[in-house]
Amino acid sequence: MNTRIKPLVKLNSRPLPLLVLLLIGLQIAFPYRGWVILLVGLAGVWAAGAVWAKSLAKNLTLRREMRFGWAHVGDWIEERFTLINTGYIPAPWVEVIDHTTMPGYTASRVSGVEATAANRWHTRGQCTQRGVFTLGPTTLRTGDPFGLYTVTLSLAESTSLTVTPPIVPLPTIQVATGGRTGEGRSRPNPFERTVASNGVRPYTPGDSLSRIHWPTSARRNQFFVHQLDSTPAGDWWIFLDLDQTVQLGQGFESTIEHGVILAASLADAGLRADRAVALVTHGERLVWLPPETGDTQRRKILRELALVNPGPVPLSDLLARARPKLGQISSLIIVTANATGQWLEALPPLMQRGAIPTVLLLEPASFGAASAPNQTQSILRKLGIAHHIITKNLLDRPEARPGEQGEWQWQILPSGRAVPISRPRDMRWKALG
Repeated sequence: MNTRIKPLVKLNSRPLPLLVLLLIGLQIAFPYRGWVILLVGLAGVWAAGAVWAKSLAKNLTLRREMRFGWAHVGDWIEERFTLINTGYIPAPWVEVIDHTTMPGYTASRVSGVEATAANRWHTRGQCTQRGVFTLGPTTLRTGDPFGLYTVTLSLAESTSLTVTPPIVPLPTIQVATGGRTGEGRSRPNPFERTVASNGVRPYTPGDSLSRIHWPTSARRNQFFVHQLDSTPAGDWWIFLDLDQTVQLGQGFESTIEHGVILAASLADAGLRADRAVALVTHGERLVWLPPETGDTQRRKILRELALVNPGPVPLSDLLARARPKLGQISSLIIVTANATGQWLEALPPLMQRGAIPTVLLLEPASFGAASAPNQTQSILRKLGIAHHIITKNLLDRPEARPGEQGEWQWQILPSGRAVPISRPRDMRWKALG
């Protein structure tokens, strides 16, 4: 049941008490049967309204439930509301006021409920913006049918909903072994595994399900995973440039949102290939997630990407700060909209340490820039650095937003369309709070 703040019962008609006192005074000073009839009628309505309001304040409540605690942009969330009246007096009207912070979604409505009954309904809304939002709290506003009293019940239950950027198929971007992609030096079998199995070990939370060794798991009646030797392919370090001075566009049409989606999709691709993936970015705050594998790392990366916003730190500073942390063999994947080339001087020291960069450049002209400098591409070619030019229409397509909730699993068809192949295991309704 909901945790309720003490109900507020407010008398709407201020003249009513004065009118009753006036009638009492008139009856005392000038006895008259008409004053008595009016006094009994008004006092009776007043008493009935007070009893009605008190009953609603005591017996009315709302149960609010949802199925998931996180979603992707483009997903639909569903909530179930149950308005319950345990008293013997009906509530002819109840205004449900929702204080949810998610843009474009509200569960506010006007309903009613009979005596000793419940009224149930569902609401649906689409997640249109990444971030962490709050569903609830909720306020109920009702009153007696005479309009004398207004009852306000504040229900404190709420829950957070994390809306992560969508993970999209990237048919034209393949991060090759060692970090090469798009133009530049290519190598065959870009997702060829370079790890070797070295026995098995018990499953621990965060291990990729693709590494489960099923024969051993079935024989020992518990999950075991492949024990993998270290891979010479190196970790994937994804650097997302959030420098506010180089961003273009608004909303989903911006380089910020496309960069975030690209970083999320690349991280997912790397983790599915059993790579250790790191995320480094600095907008309003520094995000530094060291390389890890498995579903736990995927959730960490998606949650951080759900919260990022542009900031004042240039890409060159971010790369310089990361220099001591990069390993000898690392794939350095840079996602940026900075086509001026000012940050390229930070790459040679990283390459000397063994990092192999891949640059994914969001084309400024595609996002509305009046003129797009191209010196960055020519410098990258001279340095032999793999790079790929990202235009707005690469990610801005309906099939690039499949949506995913909870444990939904998706399959990407050859056409690029995403279709669900399994549903979440836990489809139970869960109360807010």
